[in-house]
Amino acid sequence: MRIELGLLLAVSTLAAQKANDTPDAHIAAAKAAAGDDFQNLFQFQCYGPGPGRQRATAGTGAQRGPAAAPRPPGPPDRSTWYAEPVKVFDNLYFFGQSEYSVWAIATSQGIVVLDTIFDYSVEDEVAAGMKKLGLDPANIKYAIVSHAHPDHDGGARFLQDHYGTRVVMSPADWDVLDKRTSGTKPKRDIEATDGQKLTLGDTTLTLYITPGHTPGTISTLFPVKDNGTPHLAALWGGVGLNPDRERVELYIRSAQRFSGIVKQAGADIILTNHTDWDRSKINLPMLAKRVPGSPNPYIVGNAKALNFLKVAEECAKARVMGVN
Repeated sequence: MRIELGLLLAVSTLAAQKANDTPDAHIAAAKAAAGDDFQNLFQFQCYGPGPGRQRATAGTGAQRGPAAAPRPPGPPDRSTWYAEPVKVFDNLYFFGQSEYSVWAIATSQGIVVLDTIFDYSVEDEVAAGMKKLGLDPANIKYAIVSHAHPDHDGGARFLQDHYGTRVVMSPADWDVLDKRTSGTKPKRDIEATDGQKLTLGDTTLTLYITPGHTPGTISTLFPVKDNGTPHLAALWGGVGLNPDRERVELYIRSAQRFSGIVKQAGADIILTNHTDWDRSKINLPMLAKRVPGSPNPYIVGNAKALNFLKVAEECAKARVMGVN
């Protein structure tokens, strides 16, 4: 009798697992994790570019949008990308564009920037933006480039040439950059290792190699202060999905691993390098109007930081099931 009950339990457990392992089930889990906080991430990750698009959207009513028109050659008009700099925490600043982020961490011995946006915008947004907020771009000691795409690495050469900034990338993404035949590329410099501690003055950042978006995407943990109160920020280095199963499965494993790191560390802030995904398009204008004593909208707590990564993981699981 005990053996029969055990078999029944095992069969029912397996059936429940299979019921939860469908595209619709993973999309539902992602939607629940997104709540009202990460709807833009949910829509992009579950229904945007990537694998299995038709299958993932089946039965949801989501429609595929028209293909984007090709961008004309040359830099886009400044009015389409310029964004004002914003002081986000005591030691953290935003110097990005309307769609792409540069996060600058001010330490006791200089500045670390996370990503460098495009070559056409870095001088206006980063160099001039720092001067607007009382920082000296000549003090940018390190640029940690999350991954080898020109919206994140394009400005790195400018920082190298003008300020002697040391550029940090994973070896795998340096290799990707070495093969690129167009655009501005930084000179190969520091190769990041998984779990590496980068210390500048009174601040230590921890770098994790989280492949999937690119072969060597870097995600980062770093401390910030809000009116003197310490917090811990986690930056997920690459959101979008590639079209093939192998790289999406790698992405899923990276998201799961980084979730464990974020949970153990107790990070209560989640950031990305695109202003759509981490609510920066909402949060930055709020900070511009913030009054003393009011909460900082970027401080969401550990549970919501994990929800962000859950959305990324569950959407990727749904999408990979659509790959033939």
